[in-house]
Amino acid sequence: MRIVLISTYDLGRQPFGLASPAAWLRDRGHHVTCADLSVGSLPSLEVREADMVALYLPMHTATRMAAGIIRNVRSLNPRARLCCYGLYAPLNQDYLREIGVETVIGGEFELELAKVASGIPHSIQSSVSLDRLSFVTPDRVGLPVLGRYPRLVCNGTRRIVGATEASRGCKHLCRHCPIVPVYNGVFRVVPADVVLEDIRQQVAAGAEHITFGDPDFFNGPGHARRIVEALHQEFPQLSYDVTIKIEHLLRHKEYLPVLERTGCLFITTAVESIEDSVLEKLDKGHTRADFFDAVRITREQGLALTPTFLPFTPWTTREGYLELLAAIAELDLIDAVAPVQLALRLLIPAGSRLLELPDIQAVIGDYDKLSLAYPWRHPDPEIDALASSVMNIVREDTRDRRTRRATFQRIWEHVHSRPLPEHDVLLPRTVIPYMEEPWFC
Repeated sequence: MRIVLISTYDLGRQPFGLASPAAWLRDRGHHVTCADLSVGSLPSLEVREADMVALYLPMHTATRMAAGIIRNVRSLNPRARLCCYGLYAPLNQDYLREIGVETVIGGEFELELAKVASGIPHSIQSSVSLDRLSFVTPDRVGLPVLGRYPRLVCNGTRRIVGATEASRGCKHLCRHCPIVPVYNGVFRVVPADVVLEDIRQQVAAGAEHITFGDPDFFNGPGHARRIVEALHQEFPQLSYDVTIKIEHLLRHKEYLPVLERTGCLFITTAVESIEDSVLEKLDKGHTRADFFDAVRITREQGLALTPTFLPFTPWTTREGYLELLAAIAELDLIDAVAPVQLALRLLIPAGSRLLELPDIQAVIGDYDKLSLAYPWRHPDPEIDALASSVMNIVREDTRDRRTRRATFQRIWEHVHSRPLPEHDVLLPRTVIPYMEEPWFC
């Protein structure tokens, strides 16, 4: 069978979600073409000749972008079996079917894709599998070269970045997280030998830094430790970054020296809010004090913490937003926070646990198929206006390539109507490594 795998967007990374199923499908004798539309164009000839076209939907942005691609694929080849797979596929299966998608696959998708390609059974329309798979090394042949993707900026240098996954799913049930409706507290590990072989091929292709795309690298801390120690032993010059919950940073703090020793440059952590009442609504599993502790212990260990936030929710107040900005400045995190993290509004996709909350039901409208989310309005229209104005600042500054500190200063002055204190503007800081890709969702 001739198969085209398509990624529309995956945070500026060479997509693991193409490379992994490509290996499974090629091992079974299928002819596979991989297309990453974030750095290339739709391969029209291959699409016309394809028996199956499958789009990888790991995130909200990728799913919204897919609609136009699906229409193009259908016009080029109305006979091809059309599939969507990845985290956001089952969340949006009704909409995807309306626009012509025959098969929707979520969870551990590789084997299910292989079944569809082999016609076992041909009638599969929807599947969410959490089975333990016998993973094989991802096949990155045919993907755009790593040098075409956004790079890591570190101390004035730009490093070529590769990406892999050591685990998928998550043990936790945070209400706002899109992983929860699909995995529901289940996580699966990719064997260490498969992860390391995937990294080897990316290092051979020029990778100088690796991003571990796991939802939480410390869901399996022992597994994570084995991988980074083996990685550092084989490639002592290679740096990497990971994503870890505040809760896990505190619970497994004995592993932090291992991360620092083996080349971890920074840790992304989803803080979301510094208000305990909001964190409780989101069921995040940490408090404001926990966040402050995590900043302290990672800094003492020589690790940079890169927090992410959801500053605009139905519970946001102007005073709470001011307090968030003040805390970021107080904790010396201005350079560690991507500007978009100061502008994000809470996203409520289909199946979200947020829908359990009466105060969410009170502010949402009917599901919007164009935005693939439930629209909501803040009880105070001034907060919605503030969110819109902050996002406009972020967009302008991203376009104009302003520094994070300059954008923070603009937002501070916009909200406070007074300058940022001079010591926060002028005090020299340690340079925080960051990815050139500015967006996150």
